[in-house]
Amino acid sequence: VNALSERLDVEVRRQGAVWRQSFTIGVPDAPLQKGEGSTETGTTITFWPSREIFETVEFDFDTLRARFQQMAFLNKGLALTLHDEREVDGAEHRTEKFLYERGLVDYVEHLVKAKKTEVVNADVIAFESEDTVKKISLEVAMQWTTSYTESVHTYANTINTHEGGTHEEGFRAALTTLVNRYARENKLLREKDENLTGDDVREGLTAVISVKLGEPQFEGQTKTKLGNTE
Repeated sequence: VNALSERLDVEVRRQGAVWRQSFTIGVPDAPLQKGEGSTETGTTITFWPSREIFETVEFDFDTLRARFQQMAFLNKGLALTLHDEREVDGAEHRTEKFLYERGLVDYVEHLVKAKKTEVVNADVIAFESEDTVKKISLEVAMQWTTSYTESVHTYANTINTHEGGTHEEGFRAALTTLVNRYARENKLLREKDENLTGDDVREGLTAVISVKLGEPQFEGQTKTKLGNTE
C-alpha cells in the first residue's frame, strides 16, 4: 500500500505518546516524529492511491464490504467497521460492522445459507491446532449438505489461496483417509468393498481452511497458491 500511494500518513499511539510519519510513494518525507502524550494505544493509517499507477482510485463499497466481512470471519472476535463518508447525491453515509465470535463456524454457516440447501450434519464440525515452535496455526470448519458440489475455501495468513496449495491437498487427503478408516472400523464398509474416493467423501461439503504461518511461501502466477511443505 505504501509504495503504491502518492501519500501515506501513519499515526501510532504507544509508549505514552503519539508517533507520526508521512511517506510519498513509499519514501519517508521525514524521520519518525514523537508528538503529544497519550494513554491510548492503536494505529491510524491514511493513504491516497497514486493516480499515476492506478487507472482509477475510486473505492467500491461492496468490494470493501466483502473483504471486511471475510477478514472478520477469519479472525474470530475481531470487530471491523466500514464507514463510507463520501457525499454521493445526498445519500446517507453507509456503515457496516462485522464481528464473528465463532469465526470459521460462522463463515461456513454463512456459505451454506447462501446455497439454500439442506444440511446433513446439523452442527458445523470445527477444530483448530497450533504449533508455537514451527509458528503455524490451523483452523478448519466444515459441514455437509445435500448439494452435489463441494465448496472448499482456503486461506493462508488471511490471503485467499483460491489456487489451493499444500494446505488444501493435506486436508483432502486426510479427510478421505479418516472417513474410510471410520467406515472400516464401524463396519460401514465391508472387507470386499472398495474405499470411498475423495470425490465421494467431499460431495456436498462446504469447508473453510485457514492457516497462519511465520514464513508463508506462495506460488502461482498470482501468488495465491500455498507451497509450504510443513
